[in-house]
Amino acid sequence: MDALSERLLRSAVAALDLYTVYIGERLGFYRTLAGDGPATSAELAQRTGTNERLVREWLEQQAATGLLTVDDPAAAALERRYAIREEDVPVLADADHVCFTAHEAVEMARNARSLPDVVDAFRTGNAPPPLGWEPEGRAEWNRAKYLAKLGREWLPAIEPIDRRLRAEPPAKVVDLACGTGWSSIAMAKAYTSIVVHGRDLDADAVAAARENAAAHGLGDRVSFAVADASQPADPPYDVVTILEALHDMTHPVEVLRTAREMLAEGGSVLVADERVSDTFTTNASVRDRYVHGISVVACLPEAMGDPESAMTGAVMRAETLRRYAADAGFRTIEILPIEDDDLRLYRLVP
Repeated sequence: MDALSERLLRSAVAALDLYTVYIGERLGFYRTLAGDGPATSAELAQRTGTNERLVREWLEQQAATGLLTVDDPAAAALERRYAIREEDVPVLADADHVCFTAHEAVEMARNARSLPDVVDAFRTGNAPPPLGWEPEGRAEWNRAKYLAKLGREWLPAIEPIDRRLRAEPPAKVVDLACGTGWSSIAMAKAYTSIVVHGRDLDADAVAAARENAAAHGLGDRVSFAVADASQPADPPYDVVTILEALHDMTHPVEVLRTAREMLAEGGSVLVADERVSDTFTTNASVRDRYVHGISVVACLPEAMGDPESAMTGAVMRAETLRRYAADAGFRTIEILPIEDDDLRLYRLVP
């Protein structure tokens, strides 16, 4: 009993750390400390337009938990100067760095907002109401990873796809469930002649994707539409991508079948989804524990309500993906030898 109680207490402390990171991320505290240097509570409040007393409490908690440093803990409260370690800037303050992890706080805060509805979903079997976009929008955990790796490392390592994306006439790509557009943008930046059509059900995500593409000067080659991934687009496409989304779809086989039907001759479907163990185990890795947890509180409940739903959940093992792809009519289902801590990549060919 004592050991379990201690474990839950540590979990509570970890949850509170994430909630305070959420505050720091939302209010720009980490970015301000990284860009403008150490600050007292009054200085940080002045720089960010926030309340000094609340900022002081946040700074003290951040130093107490080890996320920030303080020059002199014995100094008077208003005289202490707090700083972010240089090595921690990529994790807490640089959203373009592949090590940026403060997005997890945004993700967990959004999940916490829907927990009462998730409890009701357990009772009824219906999906909880969709979360509103505001106040924090969707956590963009994949932004830096896609910009750094998708077009620069992953696609070049897949010879048939890379060859077509470099060839003439310019390849046509459809990015299903594109979210806020970073996968589409990453592909277009890496392959400078291709045309990418992103599609997503979330109108707010699509609006953000359009702004992101315009900011990168890609509005002429990257476009976005609010659309259901299971509905045909304008074929044929040389590449269809479904990145970190298939497990969330209520009808994954139908989506894969539609993707197959949209392919040009010689085309490929690229799927990326959660990297989890091949079989269920009680001696789970940290990664598996994370995916199991996010599946319980978010991914599976959101796929409920439709009696025809596949009800996959986030723990989509390779064998499940193989079955879905085979049912959709794919004859070649290749697990790609691409190393990533979070994702496993598959190439599907009719």
